[in-house]
Amino acid sequence: MGVVLPVLFALCAAFSNALATVLQRRAAQTVPRSDSFRPGLILDLVRRPVWLAGILAVIVAGVGQAAALATGALSLVQPLFVLELPLALLIASVMTRERLSGRLWAAVAAVVCGLGAALLAASPDGNRTRIELDRWLPALVACVVAVVVLATAGLRRPQGRARAGCLGAATAICYALTAALMKTSMHILGEDGLVGFLTSWQTYAFCAAGIGAVLLLEHAMQGGPLVASQPALTLGDATVSMALGVLLYGEHVRTGWWLLPQLAGVALIVAGVLVLARGGARSA
Repeated sequence: MGVVLPVLFALCAAFSNALATVLQRRAAQTVPRSDSFRPGLILDLVRRPVWLAGILAVIVAGVGQAAALATGALSLVQPLFVLELPLALLIASVMTRERLSGRLWAAVAAVVCGLGAALLAASPDGNRTRIELDRWLPALVACVVAVVVLATAGLRRPQGRARAGCLGAATAICYALTAALMKTSMHILGEDGLVGFLTSWQTYAFCAAGIGAVLLLEHAMQGGPLVASQPALTLGDATVSMALGVLLYGEHVRTGWWLLPQLAGVALIVAGVLVLARGGARSA
């Protein structure tokens, strides 16, 4: 049960996030486009019921993610969110009553099989609960600098793949950092209660990172085709999360010959995500 619970929570969160992505993308396409970072975009979106439904799905996903991170390793939980893309396309196909092609079904199978192979081979383990501030600082600085550089580079480019890719990568880092901070906050809530949770800096830091991720995600959706933003978002979140899990939380993944099936799994995921993103871009 040590692995089953976090996996179940993570899968529920991935489904809710996929539903949120479909609803938020629909809403983002109904508001005026902007070539610069525009906080007023949220004011435009909040007037649309479909966007509010997407935010409700995000909240449900956040609860599931928090439960998963409280019970499992960061490097196990976050890679499972790779399933958001195939789930989003499946949900979109149901909503639009359009059948997925055989090529897209094969891509879904590639992502699922690749993720299963990679995680089984890596066998992420470890669940450190307390991280000292001096260990957090380098990771926080590196993530913030990377987000600022990517977001600035994306916003300086016109609508297109480069803009969407940069903003998608920046969003991915924000998501990974949010998850890492949330993990510590959930352990503080369990050990020190509500008072400890509300007085810890990690709680407010993960809220800030999460808000930044939502803002960047909306601009990434408007910035260019899904084929550019979604692979950067999907693969970037998993990669950065695994790095934070190992570097911050001291989690372990198997190495040696186990790297071969891990790399094979990653190759399947990348191939599947690229095909699904193209399919999603055409159906958007």
